[in-house]
Amino acid sequence: MNGEILPKSQASISFRDTGFVYGDAIFDRARTFGGRIFRWKEHVDRLYDTLVYVRIDPGLDKEEMIQATERIVEMNRHLLGPDDDYWVSQRISRGEIVVDREEPARVGATVLIEYTPLPLKARAPMCRDGIDAVICSLRRTPPNALSPNAKVNNYMNMMLAQREVGSLAPGSWAVLLDENGDICEGAGCNVFTVKGAWCRSPNQIDV
Repeated sequence: MNGEILPKSQASISFRDTGFVYGDAIFDRARTFGGRIFRWKEHVDRLYDTLVYVRIDPGLDKEEMIQATERIVEMNRHLLGPDDDYWVSQRISRGEIVVDREEPARVGATVLIEYTPLPLKARAPMCRDGIDAVICSLRRTPPNALSPNAKVNNYMNMMLAQREVGSLAPGSWAVLLDENGDICEGAGCNVFTVKGAWCRSPNQIDV
């Protein structure tokens, strides 16, 4: 975190961090297969495209971000079991809000790189049995308000959708429609259909 290697119990941010106060933060998340990050270049490119979109300077160029992330993966590789893998995430906020007559604890973006074990065992029944999905009443944030290509930390739209569906059909996953009433995406997941030899997904302009 911000150049330091810390255990989870010691990682902290200022209560004035813009990511906490305003949700003014972005992220990207990849997963590993066999301990190696999948489609790593594409994820780094998307991370930096999002940073440009929201106008945050992380203080690291792409190569430095790659090296820092791969270092975290290598340091934790010994914790992987034979069938385990990780989510690997970068979370970046604009940094601490500067308040008049106060010196900020640090200047510049807050950069967090972290790994989370994939819940493969917990999700195995979903792969075996499928899941129930419910279309909620809330519509997805339209692309003319916030680009769907940007990975931003503000998930309130999808969190509310999942809370609504969870209250009506516990255990089900929420699916959101776009402004036109077409299927857009799930609450934190992608939606596509398979029919015969065809795989169909929502319009990429709206997702």
